[in-house]
Amino acid sequence: MDDPNRMMAHSGGLMGPQGYGLPGGEGAPAAGEGEARKQDIGEILQQIMNITDQSLDEAQARKHTLNCHRMKPALFSVLCEIKEKTVLSLRNTQEEEPPDPQLMRLDNMLIAEGVAGPEKGGGAGAAASASAAAGEWDNAIEHSDYRAKLAQIRQIYHQELDKYENACNEFTTHVMNLLREQSRTRPITPKEIERMVQIIHKKFSSIQMQLKQSTCEAVMILRSRFLDSRRKRRNFTKQALELLNEYFYSHLANPYPSEDVKEELARKCGITVSQVLGVASVTPL
Repeated sequence: MDDPNRMMAHSGGLMGPQGYGLPGGEGAPAAGEGEARKQDIGEILQQIMNITDQSLDEAQARKHTLNCHRMKPALFSVLCEIKEKTVLSLRNTQEEEPPDPQLMRLDNMLIAEGVAGPEKGGGAGAAASASAAAGEWDNAIEHSDYRAKLAQIRQIYHQELDKYENACNEFTTHVMNLLREQSRTRPITPKEIERMVQIIHKKFSSIQMQLKQSTCEAVMILRSRFLDSRRKRRNFTKQALELLNEYFYSHLANPYPSEDVKEELARKCGITVSQVLGVASVTPL
């Protein structure tokens, strides 16, 4: 018959190593390493969050420290390996896109109107020259006024276009310099920099399209107003046009006549008061 004391000793020896979840044994070092790893990650994240609060001198000092660190080549090599495994190839992503048909239509219209392109006079200048050569004095004045307003549109267009182009060039240069500088720390290929430049130009191209669209709309509104003015005056006699022209250009500070003046102009020109009012509500003749 077995001794009870010996049995208790054997059972205690079996139960002792298990410990029923008590601390000690091999579990303690693993838990300590996990806490240390969490603390290290927390410190790294905190340093990353503090980057935006660093001054330029502090950032340059940290950058210099990193570039001079003996483990910097190893870090760069690891980043290259990670990039090769995770980043998609850019070999076939730089296919040339076909020209935007809407942008082509806008460019063609702006060139035809003399707003864009080397020809600054456009179709309006040729029409005005033809009208003056034919002796059509009223049409010559009309085209002269049209050209003046078109020149204002052209000036605003080129000013805004220059602003967009300068902003695009400055931003592109800044991004390229930044990427070249970062390529000393992380792998960035020239193709990737070129692709980023294409993305920037595409973004600014959409802004330029809005400018061209609004400019074309302004030209169409200007043309519509002058065509409407022409329709309202097409049945006037040459004498009536000369009288109205003389009045408006001698009263540029206040070109809208009073009721008495309207009646007097209507009587002299042989037209109705409503026609005088209609002409006065448009542009000078």
